[in-house]
Amino acid sequence: MEEVRNNSGQNLGIAALITAVITFVLAVIPCVGLIAIIPGIIAIILAAVGMSQANRTNSPRGVAIAGLIIAVIASMISMSQIFVAGKIAQKADKWPDNIQNIINDVQDNVKREIKDNDVSIKVESNGNTVEINTNNSAKKKDQVQTLEELESGNKSKADSLNKKTDTLTKKGGNVPSKK
Repeated sequence: MEEVRNNSGQNLGIAALITAVITFVLAVIPCVGLIAIIPGIIAIILAAVGMSQANRTNSPRGVAIAGLIIAVIASMISMSQIFVAGKIAQKADKWPDNIQNIINDVQDNVKREIKDNDVSIKVESNGNTVEINTNNSAKKKDQVQTLEELESGNKSKADSLNKKTDTLTKKGGNVPSKK
């Protein structure tokens, strides 16, 4: 009589190996690796059951061991992505503040650069025109006149201008500088 061999352990090992390879492929893909834990657990269970079946029937269990090893490694990779995603989510609450600080710094730099310059913006749309001008030439003329009066040596005007300059300095205004 022929002896009939039960290959159920080897079949479960092959199923575990295939599932483990699929798990590994999913686990190494960023963001998708988070869901690879599910087929990883399935592959580990298939490999464990396949190894126990192979031990009972004295069939080869190498395929089940290979499936188990690959499934464990893929599951660990998937778990590491879960921890990384958790750390990113933990730090994400500070990102809006950092971004807002960067935006504020850029705005301050732009305002500082534009403050002393003449800027003219003209927008035309559908026949309508909007023009924005920041002309600092009037302020510059006042500064030039103040400097000329100080240089001319007129003592009474110079004293009144010095008082005006001190007042501006105390208020945080722009004090004309001599060039």
